[in-house]
Amino acid sequence: MPSLPIVYINLAKDVERRERMESQLANMGLSASRLPAVWWNDLPVQIQSQYFCEQLNQDQYFKPMGNGEKGCYCSHLTACEKLLGSDAPAMVVFEDDVRLLPTLPQALNAIAALPQDASWDMIKLFGREKEKIASRAPLGESTLELISYQRIPSFAAGYVISRAGAQKMLATRRPFGRPVDVDIRFWLENGLRVFGVYPSVIALDDTSEVSSIWAQREAPADLAQRLRKFKMKLQLTWANSRATPPHVSEVLKTKS
Repeated sequence: MPSLPIVYINLAKDVERRERMESQLANMGLSASRLPAVWWNDLPVQIQSQYFCEQLNQDQYFKPMGNGEKGCYCSHLTACEKLLGSDAPAMVVFEDDVRLLPTLPQALNAIAALPQDASWDMIKLFGREKEKIASRAPLGESTLELISYQRIPSFAAGYVISRAGAQKMLATRRPFGRPVDVDIRFWLENGLRVFGVYPSVIALDDTSEVSSIWAQREAPADLAQRLRKFKMKLQLTWANSRATPPHVSEVLKTKS
């Protein structure tokens, strides 16, 4: 069975993180390539304007995005571009602050065996311990499950994205106005078909507490920001309550 290409997003200065990722991958017998993370200030202004829209940021998010958050999102979109520039059916994308769990290889093998069609766009490899699951089924011959979500969790720490998913992200998220992990949760806006592996096959490393790409998001500093955040969460909750999430049977080609 052909394996899917794997990339991990990493800044040039983060040598320690790069070495740790490469060591983990090698210990699992996985081959991966480093995807240089985007440092936002290094991009020409005209390129920045292609990826980020200040008006969208004001309309969609509760506070201005930092340059690190913009660079992080741009790095994930670069991964989409890399996938579409290849002949691979899907790609595994990691941020460099993850810990790979022993069940990861079996998950990737099972995902590589799934139908490579439009039935799925993204399969998240990290989620919450107690996930809000809409549908579930065994993932191949592994001990894991493929799930769909009642409410998609945050974090873009690790996932598999299909060509259809990459096309949707590039077509609808350039320019963007929210952080990447938040935007994925608003899947109804672009029809992104998001699934997950349960339980998680990666974990957040201790270094995830201090991001090298963007500073930790601080609590809203004023009442206006808190109100905007509440409004955003309310919109997400309302949208999810009215939506019918995709069913795993559509991916596994089984009866629901």
